[in-house]
Amino acid sequence: MRPSLAALAIALTLGSAGTASAQDAMADEVRAAASAIAPQVIAWRRDLHQNPELGFAETRTAAFVAERLRALGMEVRTEVGKTGVVGVLRGGAGGSRVVALRADMDALPVLEATGLPFASTATGTYQGATVPVAHACGHDAHIAMLLGAAEVLAGMKDQLPGTVVFIFQPAEEGAPPGEPLGGARLMIQEGALENPKVEAIFGLHVVPGKAGTIFYRPQGFMAASDRVDIVLKGRQTHGAWPWRGVDVIAVAGQVVETVNTLTARTIDPTTTPTVFTIATVNAGVRYNIIPDQAVLSGTLRTFDIAQRDDLVKRAEAAIGHVAEAYGATSEFGIRQNAALVFNDPGLSGWLAPVLEEAAGAGNVNPASPPTTVAEDFSYFQGEVPGVFYHLGGTADGVDPATAAPNHSPGFDVNEDVLELGVRAHAMSAIRFLQRPAA
Repeated sequence: MRPSLAALAIALTLGSAGTASAQDAMADEVRAAASAIAPQVIAWRRDLHQNPELGFAETRTAAFVAERLRALGMEVRTEVGKTGVVGVLRGGAGGSRVVALRADMDALPVLEATGLPFASTATGTYQGATVPVAHACGHDAHIAMLLGAAEVLAGMKDQLPGTVVFIFQPAEEGAPPGEPLGGARLMIQEGALENPKVEAIFGLHVVPGKAGTIFYRPQGFMAASDRVDIVLKGRQTHGAWPWRGVDVIAVAGQVVETVNTLTARTIDPTTTPTVFTIATVNAGVRYNIIPDQAVLSGTLRTFDIAQRDDLVKRAEAAIGHVAEAYGATSEFGIRQNAALVFNDPGLSGWLAPVLEEAAGAGNVNPASPPTTVAEDFSYFQGEVPGVFYHLGGTADGVDPATAAPNHSPGFDVNEDVLELGVRAHAMSAIRFLQRPAA
């Protein structure tokens, strides 16, 4: 006997209700598990904070991560991109979808000034010198949150309709001197997104912002970053007789002004934010000797490829003209540190309500302004669709606008937000695996 349309409708309604109820139960389970593990996540973060390591030197950190992933019964690959770690959690509820979650592991050559009881006193080697090392960008929190999500999801393994890949990446802050590739590109080259083949990837970064808020935008979110190197060559002379030489100090001053003017007077900042900064000028050894060479370096941050290429071409020509006017010569070099963080538009729209499940209504802004800081998560997005979002981590009662920024000696993370980071990671993975395949 064929069922009536009304009976079919009732069955479909009950089925939908059952599915919704099961999804709500999983969300409740994530919340409870994230709350239970929050003290451990904080302890992990503090341990990692006290033991920071520079890019491609994250040996202790990688071992710390690998040990915990193995304890959860995952397939673990180490030395993926020198010190990178990949963990694979295969769900037990069928399904062929594969999603990746990523955290970065490296610290910075910064002398910490937070006054925390677990502040770093570590040192490392950078450009041949011994330097202080600190997690001044929050990567310690990123590692701890993703480890927390790994534990939450491993505890729900039998309910997962697919596979979650956990990517712990080295050298996000750029390739160390002498290395051709940074951590993301090297991990991709060595198969981090393969076996199993990843369909989509999500990542987060703690930044100054109201604690408990999440913000991002579709398409261009974080700038493409280029390193610029300029070498000016003149002729050495006595400081009292500048006309007998070619003064590269004067040329360097004009080059800085030229770069600033080009950016401010030829780019519309309301349509394509652009920052071109000369950050180092090295020349001379004595107060009364005009040297024969000056070396400048800086950073270019852009959101439009064609505009970036045009600005580079004009800057190289203008710097050459300035040098020629003084009788000097110039060499101009540029190298990409990170591509544009481009959040897949469809995935960005889909993710907003998922993140609201984790953060609560009103705490997610999926239309945030772009930011001129950069992230090599962008290279993963060049391989598979992905979304990168920011997690506000400013201490309660502190204005985020005046809080110590990332990369500064006083940067710190409000540990109350770590539990939210765990929930956001876990929910984005679960909900993606539950999506119907395209």
